[in-house]
Amino acid sequence: MSTHQPPLPQAAPSAPDWQAAPGGSYPGYVSPIPVVRTNLWHAITSEWTKIRSVRSTIWTLGVFVLLVIGIGLLAGAVVSNSSSSDDLSGSNALSLGFFGLLLGSMCIITLGVLTTASEYGTGMIRTTMVACPSRARVLAAKAIVFFAVAFVITLAASAFVAMTQVSMLSDVARTPSAGEWLKGTVGVSLYVALLGLLSLIIGSVIRHSAGAITIMIGAVLAPLVIALFMFSSSLEKVRTALFEYSIPNQLSVFYSNSLGSSGPSGWDPLWIILGVTAVAFAGAYVLLERRDV
Repeated sequence: MSTHQPPLPQAAPSAPDWQAAPGGSYPGYVSPIPVVRTNLWHAITSEWTKIRSVRSTIWTLGVFVLLVIGIGLLAGAVVSNSSSSDDLSGSNALSLGFFGLLLGSMCIITLGVLTTASEYGTGMIRTTMVACPSRARVLAAKAIVFFAVAFVITLAASAFVAMTQVSMLSDVARTPSAGEWLKGTVGVSLYVALLGLLSLIIGSVIRHSAGAITIMIGAVLAPLVIALFMFSSSLEKVRTALFEYSIPNQLSVFYSNSLGSSGPSGWDPLWIILGVTAVAFAGAYVLLERRDV
């Protein structure tokens, strides 16, 4: 007769802490990561990480600095070696910084468009909107970060060129006043940064990099090109308005060089670009809320 006993039933293993307890309730779990309500500062931090980690930002800003400083110093060297005191009598050396900034503004325009339009082209905007569903906050953060970067870089480059040109042409040009220094450095830097911010907004509206860049370059160059071929006397007022309110002429106003005497003067170009940018920002916000990502 066999004495073999059947195995005793084993107790079921205890469920891990993360599994459901009887009755469908879950044990409490406290994440080691603090949960906080997101705000504008978090969006600004995210956009700052994006803009400084993208290689195209470094290349674009590097080319911008090279153009502003290189062309500015080249113009100062040529003028100082070939001009006499009579050639620059009554003018200041700061005006020679116009050439480098006019060409370098194309880099700021391109970077502004790419800041928004590139995310739509790559599909990265979906990830951005998932992380921050507030579209107005995303647009505001992009605008703040880009404007700060563009203004600081432009101010540093334009101030360096201005100081160098004044020292190079101290014998043939007069010393700029405090107001001219302010307009030739801070004023023109604000204008270029706002022009780049307008490009960022156009990139958000168009959502296509090549298209938005083409529109902005056309806005900069088209008025001058169109006005050059308006030979009819009946179009004289239109031609004059295109000349005086074109972006290159508004940029030259900060250096006291204007194509006309009846157009913008003083700080007028800054208020004009500020108003246009504010209207474009409001339009971009409305479209961003109404359109799908």
